[in-house]
Amino acid sequence: MALIENLNLWPPSNLQRNLALNSPPKLFNFKPSATHSIRKTLHTCRCSLVNEQQQQQASFTDQEKQLVDALIGIQGRGKSASPQQLNDVERAVQVLEGQDGEGDPTSSDLIEGRWQLMFTTRPGTASPIQVYLRTNDPRVSNIVKFSDWIGELKVEAAASIKDGKRILFQFDTAAFSFKFLPFKVPYPVPFRLLGDEAKGWLDTTYLSHSGNLRISRGNKGTTFVLQKRTDPRQKLLAAISTGTGVEEAIDEFISLSKSGAKDEPVLLEGEWQMIWSSQIETDSWLENAGNGLMGSQIVKNEQMKFLVNILPGIRFSMIGKFVKSGTKTYDVTMDDAALIGGPFGYPLEMETKINMELLYNDDKIRISKGYNNILFVHLRASDGSK
Repeated sequence: MALIENLNLWPPSNLQRNLALNSPPKLFNFKPSATHSIRKTLHTCRCSLVNEQQQQQASFTDQEKQLVDALIGIQGRGKSASPQQLNDVERAVQVLEGQDGEGDPTSSDLIEGRWQLMFTTRPGTASPIQVYLRTNDPRVSNIVKFSDWIGELKVEAAASIKDGKRILFQFDTAAFSFKFLPFKVPYPVPFRLLGDEAKGWLDTTYLSHSGNLRISRGNKGTTFVLQKRTDPRQKLLAAISTGTGVEEAIDEFISLSKSGAKDEPVLLEGEWQMIWSSQIETDSWLENAGNGLMGSQIVKNEQMKFLVNILPGIRFSMIGKFVKSGTKTYDVTMDDAALIGGPFGYPLEMETKINMELLYNDDKIRISKGYNNILFVHLRASDGSK
């Protein structure tokens, strides 16, 4: 049913500072003189306290973790996925569907409760995320949350179990719940007149033994990946995507990760795309680019390179070196800047010195403090092996 399918759980990606870059050009050995130097002292990030329930990390098997990792960086529930990301997700889904999850998921108490839709092969489609089958009135429902201060739309369906995997449902009611109104506002859809268009079924092809992960396939051929307790990295990226509560999400994420951290963070090689910073860019693109507030960072062989697409065919490149200066800090000196157009380069006289602190780092995501104590979140676009 078109009206139901067009409901969205999350808004599309809003990473306005995320620039799409091509493969990095060859490093140039320009040696301009230093004309300005900036040194900032960074302080330890103060993380907010979280309650015991928040401190419980979502537990996943190795095969489930492959799917969770494949979803990292995919915004809009799949809308922004590249062909390679789609292949990685589908491969991980097929592996899990061949594993021994809960044998009869519709009979398991683990299927009950509220589920968050993380990925779908039809991003314009919404999925029932709440499942309640152990009642006198079995139901599934889809909730579209607009914001904490506006409210939500809840679309409900009567449900029945056909077998151990399939749930049959028929949508029959929908209503808006606005924060500023003491009553619900009916959603004007004539479900009874829609007949079979209001009906459907949902197969649960994998339900984890932990009850944290579910894969479902619908009657329209759509694949859904849902989580009950969302992976902390995905919660952080969702906050960045919506542009709300990002610093709070970072604090919570770092607090959660500290409990499971065994080793000190290490600056990993590869291409790292900046997707968020705590400072809005200034009017000077040159200052933004030189301070790492735009584009990507390429880390390789103890060198760091800032790379920004300025105009079609024209890039800003700034190269420097970094040395480890503490348990999780690095001294970075960027002193080789140029504007590059095709095979030609025009050197710029710039130097920036930064003390970078790694607050969190894994093979997918990096959270750090850099120039002027600014928080940065980077996603790893490649591991730099090519």
